[in-house]
Amino acid sequence: MTSEHWPSVREIYLAGIAGGNATFETQAPSWHEWAVTHLKFGRLVALVNDEVKGWAALSPVSTREVYRGVAEDSVYVASDAQRLGLGRGLLKAMIAQSEANGIWMLQTSIFPENVASIQLHLSCGFREVGHRERIAQLNGVWRNTVFMERRSKVVGVTNPH
Repeated sequence: MTSEHWPSVREIYLAGIAGGNATFETQAPSWHEWAVTHLKFGRLVALVNDEVKGWAALSPVSTREVYRGVAEDSVYVASDAQRLGLGRGLLKAMIAQSEANGIWMLQTSIFPENVASIQLHLSCGFREVGHRERIAQLNGVWRNTVFMERRSKVVGVTNPH
C-alpha cells in the first residue's frame, strides 16, 4: 500500500466504519495520520482489475521495547468483493510479512457480530483468547469484542534443548 492507494483504501475503511461492526473508529484519518500509526511493513492492498478491493495493515500494540514483536492486524474488503478470498489472501500475506519482520504475535479485537472476520482469523491460525464485555462505546452504545491472537511457529520460538 502506498499513498496513491489511500483514496481507495479510505473509501473501503469508511464503508467499514459506516457498517458499524468493523471498528470503534468513527472517521477515517488522513494518509499521514494513518501512516504514522501503522508499521511500515504489512501494508497490503488487494487489486481486482487494477482496482483496490481490500487492504490490510499492522499496528504496534505498544511503544515499549518488550512488545516490539506484537502487532494488531486490520483487514478490510470492499462490500462488492467479499467472499472472493481476498481477505484470506491479505491476511496470509500479512502473516508472512509479519514473520519476515520479527513479529511473533498478532492480535485483533473483533465485534462478535462480525462472524466472517472471526471465521477468517480462525482459519488462518488465530485462536480466541477471550471476550471483552462492554470494552468501549461506539456511537453511545457499549460494545463487546472477541479478542484473538496468533502465535508464530517460526518467530520467537525457543528451543529448551
